Amino acid sequence: MSASITVIPGHAERPIAERLVINTVTARRMLTGFIADEIGKTGMKRAVLGLSGGLDSAISAYLSAEALGAENVLAVKMPYKTSAQESTTDADRVIEALGIPSLTVPISGMADALIGQFAEMSPMRQGNIMARLRMTVLYDQSVAFGGLVMGTSNKTELLLGYSTVYGDSGVALQPIGDLYKTQARQLAEALGLPESVRLKAPSADLWAGQTDEGELGFTYADVDQVLYLLVDERYSVAEVIAEGFDAAFVQKVWRRVKMNHFKRTMPNIAKLSRRTIGHDFLYLRDWA
Repeated sequence: MSASITVIPGHAERPIAERLVINTVTARRMLTGFIADEIGKTGMKRAVLGLSGGLDSAISAYLSAEALGAENVLAVKMPYKTSAQESTTDADRVIEALGIPSLTVPISGMADALIGQFAEMSPMRQGNIMARLRMTVLYDQSVAFGGLVMGTSNKTELLLGYSTVYGDSGVALQPIGDLYKTQARQLAEALGLPESVRLKAPSADLWAGQTDEGELGFTYADVDQVLYLLVDERYSVAEVIAEGFDAAFVQKVWRRVKMNHFKRTMPNIAKLSRRTIGHDFLYLRDWA
């Protein structure tokens, strides 16, 4: 989904925050079409996703159910022992509202088996273990259920590298990966997500009290405006600063975008032949 389709046209004179306003009707149609098309190309009809009770996974669930039919979307809840009870409650609200099949696979035992082997493991390391174990569960269930693993990451997270390689980033499709968090909230309201899901503080729920904005050190509302100018509008760092944003903040954001580029691509392959995967061999041809 391109910005020229999603963002309101003729925005050159608009304040930056207003440029992030999307046409939710168009976005919804394009994203459900994307899901149905991409799943269909594989010869499958189903999808599996991790449902955390947060806004992004709920949006992916709503879009997937609309695109594929509720019976073809499996929601997997994977709580850790420190996960908030409200996360499970909100995930259940989404499951009930959509009428999709669900499964609960607690990950405490499998995570602690590794965490317990290393004294004083940092919360970040523990969180990465949980994220990768959850993806292991999802790919196992994708075989059992017969569906592709659906991603739940938004554009803000992907650009900032706020994801775990082979964890939440290790999916088959990313339906909302071109929506900034600010835009995802707009779509969530249009889709009719439960209020408790829409209004809660964003959190990966990796440890007690963890929030995205607390860990990042800035709000999504602020960083989305900077990212939009840097990425969609191709502003230089100096030009973004000239718009009135704090210089240290803009430089920090752009540094994160550059440092985490490796998370947004497949592993880079050293080129030796005429056609190298990821360099010259990028797209499937119609071999028929």
